[in-house]
Amino acid sequence: MGKLDRISIDPKVFGGKPCVRGMRFPVSKILDLLAAGMSQEEILSDYPYLEREDIVQAIKYAAWILQEETVEVS
Repeated sequence: MGKLDRISIDPKVFGGKPCVRGMRFPVSKILDLLAAGMSQEEILSDYPYLEREDIVQAIKYAAWILQEETVEVS
């Protein structure tokens, strides 16, 4: 996996949840938007402070977490 330099985890920012570039924009929000059917272009249009690489790294981060942790599905 490549370097995830756009994903930050800081206990003082958004409760320590993984965020994009230290902003109060959680990785989970990007994943929710994609799961709801938004395209990358739509996300970038709605959130102009995001960059395409932010979205790519959010997806890569989620994939890495799922490989590293056991996730229970109820």
